[in-house]
Amino acid sequence: MSASTDKPVVTRFAPSPTGYLHIGGARTALFNYLYARARGGKYLVRIEDTDKKRSTPEAIAAIHDGLDWLGLLGDEDPVFQSQRSERHAEVAQQLLDKGAAYKCYLTQEELQALREKAQAEKRPFRINSEWRDCAPGPEQDGQPFVVRLKTPNEGETVIEDEVQGRIAVKNEEIDDFILLRSDGTPTYMLAVVVDDHDMGVTHIMRGDDHLNNAFRQLPLIRAMGWEEPTYAHVPLIHGPDGAKLSKRHGAMGVDAYRDELGLLPEAVFNYLLRLGWGHGDDEIISREQAIEWFDLSGIGKSPSRFDTKKLLNLNAHYIREADDGRLADLVLPRLAAMGFEGADRDLLIRAMPEIKARARDLDELAEGATFLFKSRPLEMTEKAAGMLDADARANLAHAHAALSDAPRWDIETVENIIRTVAESHDLKLGKLAQPLRAALTGSNTSPGIFDVLVLLGRDEALARIADQASN
Repeated sequence: MSASTDKPVVTRFAPSPTGYLHIGGARTALFNYLYARARGGKYLVRIEDTDKKRSTPEAIAAIHDGLDWLGLLGDEDPVFQSQRSERHAEVAQQLLDKGAAYKCYLTQEELQALREKAQAEKRPFRINSEWRDCAPGPEQDGQPFVVRLKTPNEGETVIEDEVQGRIAVKNEEIDDFILLRSDGTPTYMLAVVVDDHDMGVTHIMRGDDHLNNAFRQLPLIRAMGWEEPTYAHVPLIHGPDGAKLSKRHGAMGVDAYRDELGLLPEAVFNYLLRLGWGHGDDEIISREQAIEWFDLSGIGKSPSRFDTKKLLNLNAHYIREADDGRLADLVLPRLAAMGFEGADRDLLIRAMPEIKARARDLDELAEGATFLFKSRPLEMTEKAAGMLDADARANLAHAHAALSDAPRWDIETVENIIRTVAESHDLKLGKLAQPLRAALTGSNTSPGIFDVLVLLGRDEALARIADQASN
C-alpha cells in the first residue's frame, strides 16, 4: 500500500557524487525540500557513493556546496550509501530466507547464450534463470553466484504516480534483477530500496528517467512487506530546441551559475521552481511563498524548457531587490580579478542603487562599477572616444568652469549647473551629457550623469573633465 496521508512526510534527494550538482538535480532537491517544508515534514539528503571509481571527495564537496548555496541542505547529516553495505546484504539474506530471492549460478557464457537466443527469436531478453526454483547441489559449493529477486511472473505492477498518473507494466517484462553481485556487494536497486525504507522516506520525487526503476523497486518493497512510498516522477528539463538538456544548451553545474554567470541563489531558486511547476501566473515567487504554495498538482506532465535569457532577467530583478552591502561584497572579488584591487567598499555601496538598476548579473554589476576606480587619464572605449570631437571638448571646458564654482557637490546643485550650461550655449542636454559621460567614465554607458559626478566627488570629477576638455 502507498504511504498513508497522516504519516509525517519524509522526502529525500539522492545524488550520485560523480561530478557537479547539475541543474536538473538541483531542481529535484528543490521540489523535495519544498514538499517536505510545505507539510511540516523532513527533507533528507543521501549520497549514493557506491561507485567508488567515479565517486570522489571533490564531487561530494561540490554537491554539498551547491545545495548549501541554494539553501537546500538536508535537515540531518547526509547518509552515505557506501557505509551501509552490511545492512543491504542483511536484507538480501532475509529475502533468501523467506524464499523471495535465490542464488543464481548462471555463468557469463550461459547468460550470453540466452541473450543471443532472444535476439535470434526477435524477442526482448529477460532473465529466465533455471536457478529460480532449483536448489544448488554439492557441485555448486565454492562456485560464484549472484542473488536475484524473484519478481512476479504474472499479472501487472501498477503505480499511481502523483505526476504521471496511473501506469501499469506487465510483470513478465520485469527481470529477476540482481540484488547482490558475485563479490557480495549490493546493487543500486537493492541499496536504494533499503535506504529509503530505513530513512522513513514516504514520498519519492525524482526525474521520470527513474520511472522504470520504480517498477523494479516495488516488487522488492512488497517482498519485504514494507510500506510503499508515494511516487512522483517529474519530467526532465529540455533545452530550447526540445532536446534533453545538455552542455551544448549551456547546462552547467550549480557552482558555474554562481561563479561564472554571476547569479544570485534566490534567482536560481525561483527559476528552478518555475521549471515545470506553476502557481497561476506568478513568476516572482519568494522562498516563503514557495513553501506555502508548493504542491505536486502544480507539476506539469510535459518537459520544461531551459531559457538562459529568462533566468538572467529574473536575476536582474533579484539584483535590484538585493541589499547593497551584500552586492558590494559579491562584486569586490570580481573587481579585484579585473585589476581593481582594494576598491573602496563604502563608495561601491553608495553607488550600488544606480549601478544595479542596469545589471543582469554580478559581472555586469562589476563592469558597471569600474568607472569609480579607474586611474587617470581614462582609457576610452571606441564609442566614448567618438563622442569627444572638438565641439564636445569645448563644451566640456564650459562645464568644467561652471562646476568649479559649485557651492555644494550634490545631485541638485550639479544638475542645475549642467542644465544652465547647456541652455546658455543653446545645447540639448544630451549634447553635453554624453561627452561628460565619456570624460567621466571612459564609456558611452553609465548611471545617470549627475549621479556619476556626485559619486566621483568634486576633485576626481573635475580632474577627469579637465583631462578631456580643450584649453
